[in-house]
Amino acid sequence: MNIHLFDKLQRAGHLSPGSADKLQNAAATRLFSLHWELKTILYLGVLLLSGGLGILVYKNIDTIGHQVILVAIAAACAGCFYYCYRHKKPFTWEKVSSPTPFFDYILLLGCLLFITFITYLQGTYTVFANHYGTAVFIPLVVLLFSAYYFDHIGVLSLAITNFAAWLGVNISPYALMGGLSLNDSHLIRTGALLGVGVCLADFLSNHFHKKAHFGFTYRNFGTHIFLIACLAGMFSSDFGFTISEGINYYFVWFILLAAGCCWCFRDAFKHRSFYFLLIVSLYAYVAVSYVIIRLLILVDDIGAVYTGFLYFIASAIGLIVFLVKANKKIKHASL
Repeated sequence: MNIHLFDKLQRAGHLSPGSADKLQNAAATRLFSLHWELKTILYLGVLLLSGGLGILVYKNIDTIGHQVILVAIAAACAGCFYYCYRHKKPFTWEKVSSPTPFFDYILLLGCLLFITFITYLQGTYTVFANHYGTAVFIPLVVLLFSAYYFDHIGVLSLAITNFAAWLGVNISPYALMGGLSLNDSHLIRTGALLGVGVCLADFLSNHFHKKAHFGFTYRNFGTHIFLIACLAGMFSSDFGFTISEGINYYFVWFILLAAGCCWCFRDAFKHRSFYFLLIVSLYAYVAVSYVIIRLLILVDDIGAVYTGFLYFIASAIGLIVFLVKANKKIKHASL
C-alpha cells in the first residue's frame, strides 16, 4: 500500500484525516503471506525425509535386511500414489490446481521413493543385469506419466533429468572433483540434441495447447542444456574437428550458440520474460568474449592485453545498458 500517495492526497485536501488514519492502520496491521515460505519448507521436508530414510537404511542394512527395506519402500510408495489417485481432480490438458494442500508433496515423495526402489533393487539384486538403461527408463516412464496425469511441474523436472541421465548426459559433482572434463564429444553432442528436443517439447505444448503451462519448465531446461553444450564444445580443446585451415571446430559451436541465442532472444520478448533474456545474454557474452580473447591471444602483443582489458570494461557497461533498456521494453510491452 502506497502510504506516501495517501499523505499527498491528504495534504491536497482530497482525503480526510480520519480516512487517512484508517488507511495507515490497515497498512500497519495487514497480514503477511507465508505461502512461498511454507511451500519451500514442505519441499525441503520431502527431500530431507527421503534423504534421511536413505541414511537410516545405509547404517542399518545388516540388521534390517534387504527384503524388509524393499517392502517398506514399496509400501510407502504405493501409499503415496494411492492417496494421489484417490484425491486427484479429473484429467484435463489445461492447468489443474492441487486438490489438497499436501497433494503435490505426497506425489513428489512417492516419485522419489519409486526411484529409490528401482535403484535399490538394481543395486542389490541386479534385476536388470547389465541393462542399466532399463533401470533408468522405467522411472522415466513413470515420472513422465505422473507429471502429466497428476499435473505436477516438479515431477516433470525429475522426468527431464531422468531422460538426460538415460541419454548419458549426467555429470556428478564427485566426478567433476575427480578430474572429469567436458571434452567428451558424445556428451557435448548429446547435450546439444537434448536441449533442442526439450525446447521442441515446449513449442509443441504451446502449439497444441497440451499442458501449455509446462512450457516454462521445458524452455528453462532446454535453453540451459543447449547453450551449456555449445559452450562446452567451444571450450573443448581436443575435439578432432577442423573445417579448413584457420577455422577450428569452436567456431562451429559458436555459430550454433549464436543461432540458439537469436531464437531465445526472440522467444524471451515474445513471452516477455526478463529471466530468459538475462541468461541468454550472459551465455552470449561468455561466448563472444571467448572468441575475442582467443583472437587476441594469436596477436601475442602487449597491445592485445590492453585491448582485452578495454574490451571487458566496455562490454560489461554495454551489457548492463542493453539489459536495462530491454527490461524497460519488456515492461512497456506488458502494460
